[in-house]
Amino acid sequence: MLTRLFIKNYALIDNLDISFDNGLNIITGETGAGKSIIMGALGLILGNRVEGKQFFDESQKCIIEGYFGVSSYALHDFFEEMDLDYENQTIIRREIAVDGKSRAFVNDSPVTLNVLKALGERLIDIHSQHATLQLNTEEFQLFVVDSVAANDKLLQSYRSEYKRLKNYEQRLQALKQDIHAANAELDYNQFLFDELEKVNLIEGEVAQLEAEQQQLENAEDIKKGLSAAQYALIEGESNIQTLLKDAVLQLQNISKFFKPAEELAARLQSAYIEIKDISNEVELANEGINLDADRLDHVNARLSEIYTLLKKHRLDTDAELLALQEQLERKLQLASSQDEALVVLENEVKAQLDAVLQLAHQISGSRQQSLPIIQENVNNMLVAVGMPNANLQIDLEQQAVDKLSPKGLDKVQFLFSANKGQALQPIHKVASGGELSRVMLAIKSLVSQRSALPTIIFDEIDTGISGEVALRVGEVMENLAQQMQVLAITHLPQIASKGTAHFKVYKQDLDDRTKSNIRLLDPDERILEVAQMLSGSNPGDAALQHAKELLG
Repeated sequence: MLTRLFIKNYALIDNLDISFDNGLNIITGETGAGKSIIMGALGLILGNRVEGKQFFDESQKCIIEGYFGVSSYALHDFFEEMDLDYENQTIIRREIAVDGKSRAFVNDSPVTLNVLKALGERLIDIHSQHATLQLNTEEFQLFVVDSVAANDKLLQSYRSEYKRLKNYEQRLQALKQDIHAANAELDYNQFLFDELEKVNLIEGEVAQLEAEQQQLENAEDIKKGLSAAQYALIEGESNIQTLLKDAVLQLQNISKFFKPAEELAARLQSAYIEIKDISNEVELANEGINLDADRLDHVNARLSEIYTLLKKHRLDTDAELLALQEQLERKLQLASSQDEALVVLENEVKAQLDAVLQLAHQISGSRQQSLPIIQENVNNMLVAVGMPNANLQIDLEQQAVDKLSPKGLDKVQFLFSANKGQALQPIHKVASGGELSRVMLAIKSLVSQRSALPTIIFDEIDTGISGEVALRVGEVMENLAQQMQVLAITHLPQIASKGTAHFKVYKQDLDDRTKSNIRLLDPDERILEVAQMLSGSNPGDAALQHAKELLG
């Protein structure tokens, strides 16, 4: 509920601070006193756009703050979704700078107007004679039916199952698209895979083949080099092995006379052994080198085959070709198994649809049972507020399965007739503004007994009524305020006499400025205000006595 409204430097308001009661709050005042200004300021913290510069003092910014008790509105999910800090006492602030630019905050976190508007719709419902479009919407009409039918838990289960159904259907659609795409390229993928499989590529093969190719192409030079090394190490008259062996013997011979020669001989013997091993390896390598033209042709052909595939697929390595081959194999396997997966998923969709339809039919049945209750209660209340011949009927039609929506299978329409002999028609086509206001009042009075509605503001919906009817409308508002906070802006004393708090909006002329203000009336002031509404600015004893009787 709205616990406090603070307005600074807006239009004719210099500084205004109002704390509201949690029941029925009456707001009265002469035409032009500033009631519409207060409503305009309230609209700004509910997400309305700023229209022009409206400052009491054009050198200062405008600040509007609304304090709301939100603990009963189940708004935790909304605050989490919008990434806002949740507070049971939530503060909405709107600032308008002197250049006309505005900023909005919820609990000191900056928000966009869209977020502000979405939150505002959950906190306050401003209802005027001309703001009855909500009554014409199917969404609101279903809300009314579901509230009276107490369908909250059933609808929560339904929406959860419906969401799961949509997820299954999206997966099914995606799988069908995948199958279509896979079938369209199946033959081509099979050709590419067969081509790669036929090559029987081994990872790292290209590097090995390129090394072998280089060796085969330079076999003559390699053999010449190895032969020369072999001659120097083994075959020459003064080959290295023979020379080293002689050197070892010479050192060993003098070692008994020259001790350092013993160590030198040992080291040279180690070198001789290593040279001998190298000589053997050179000899074996030389024997293994052959001028094999056929092998070179084979290596060149194999490399050419692999290079062609790399170029075709715009790849750089044989590892990437093997990865492509695995990818193509997976696609082919997927194509062969997708038909089976499609059948499984289609069965899942069918089973989920059956579960959703079962809940939808339960909701439809519950809604049908609530219709007589709604029609009887609303029509009885319309009689009480001066519409004895009014008749509201609700047409609830179950649609085909393909019309399934997050709200179920039902299509609803409120039909209305205000007078005897008048055919029932959609309510927005036949009801006047005043009639729509009273129908809405009757409906919200009924719904408030079953749902936590936001604060409702009735902005002069009493146009066109008076006397006993006005008294009955006031009583309906009074009863409605037992379930929720109500603010009623009125010119009728019968309605002004109801409620738990009465505020008066008035103008003050200060020096060369006029400003609007509001104050809570005490019991004596309230009697005088109601009396003035009955008979004028100077009420007599009869008007004062009548006011006392109205106020009880």
